[in-house]
Amino acid sequence: MTKMLESVISSNELPESTEVVIIGGGIVGVTAALALAERNIPVVLLEKGHIAGEQSSRNLGWIRKTSRHAADVPLAQAADRLWAEIPQRIGREVGYRQAGIMFLAKTQEQLAMHESWHQSVADLQLDSRLLSQADIDRLVPGGRGNWAGGIYTPSDGRAEPAIAVPAMAAAAIEKGARLIQQCAVRSLSMAAGKVSGVVTERGEIRCQQVLLAGGAWSRRFLGNLGVALPTLPLICSVLRTKPMDGPTDIAVGGPDFSFRKHQHGGFIITQRGKLDAPITLDHLLVGWRYLDQLKTQRSFLNIGFGKHFFRDLALARRWQPSSQSPFEQIRTMDPQPNPQLNQDALNNLSAAWPAFANASIEEAWAGLIDVTPDSNPVIDQIKAIPGLTVATGFSGHGFGTGPAAGQLAADLVAGVSPIIDPAPYRFERL
Repeated sequence: MTKMLESVISSNELPESTEVVIIGGGIVGVTAALALAERNIPVVLLEKGHIAGEQSSRNLGWIRKTSRHAADVPLAQAADRLWAEIPQRIGREVGYRQAGIMFLAKTQEQLAMHESWHQSVADLQLDSRLLSQADIDRLVPGGRGNWAGGIYTPSDGRAEPAIAVPAMAAAAIEKGARLIQQCAVRSLSMAAGKVSGVVTERGEIRCQQVLLAGGAWSRRFLGNLGVALPTLPLICSVLRTKPMDGPTDIAVGGPDFSFRKHQHGGFIITQRGKLDAPITLDHLLVGWRYLDQLKTQRSFLNIGFGKHFFRDLALARRWQPSSQSPFEQIRTMDPQPNPQLNQDALNNLSAAWPAFANASIEEAWAGLIDVTPDSNPVIDQIKAIPGLTVATGFSGHGFGTGPAAGQLAADLVAGVSPIIDPAPYRFERL
């Protein structure tokens, strides 16, 4: 966990029953609990570790529409509206700033990709615009990069993951949701062909609906129920600098670095051109589904075979509700950051903007991302298990859309008109 993750004071008492149980205390599960509580729908959220202990506090904090699939943009637009409302809605600041996001292109080929995306969203009323070298120099002064161009969306923004999700969780509790940490869900209870409850390590809770928002753990949970969800893991290493002066308040993504201002004065930096891709058994089982991605993104992957494989292999893929589950064996997935990738990011950034040459690292961490074959999430009801809804597979960009994704999942659970058309997120597409 990052040092800055705020703790959440939650309940320890397991109720006998409720209307909805949410599995997973990341941003999607927490915002779904908040939305349900605001509708006075009884809801219990169960988290095997700490609220936001995994990817929901380890991401970069970007809230973007830029470079999302066109079908995914409406969810991001809805999220923009919700992020702007959150401080007043929950009575707490979450570090939200609509300061813009910019992506840079070093080559004409990279610029052509940005141009192609810009054309693909031409009818979605975005404020994105293509940039020249002169535009980049004006918006992010002091650089030495020789850029082919870029793309910039002023209405994109950022928030602080380590405070935002705990703040939303505290608000959900105040509005009537019950959140229980250190309590893993082992399986579902079924009656008359539909969900009737969940079996936890502490006992059973009866309920009418279950929402699975388990992030990278969702594949294993569903697999034990006989439902195949194709996701594979990637690990992103991140660093935060000590407070320093920087060139801009805009979040900037170059081909091999990214940076954005942190509310405490430093910068969040990552090597945008490389992610660790630890081989697991799942690569043998579903890797063929990712061949198209591999053809275009192989250079971005630092593929390795090692301890992650054996640690993953040691975790059960089938277990009984009366048995200890993998979720009790690993409360928090806490991969070690790759110091070489972090140093590469800082070196690459310093070459482009010399202001970062004297930056000092305050903190480094890593997070495990669950990626689907098309990089879009699943937010849908599982027809094979009536009463089960899934919101998972956000492929590393779930924080930005989190409030809208949680709202959409809550809408599906409650059977009300959804915040946006859920069609792009149907389970059957996979």
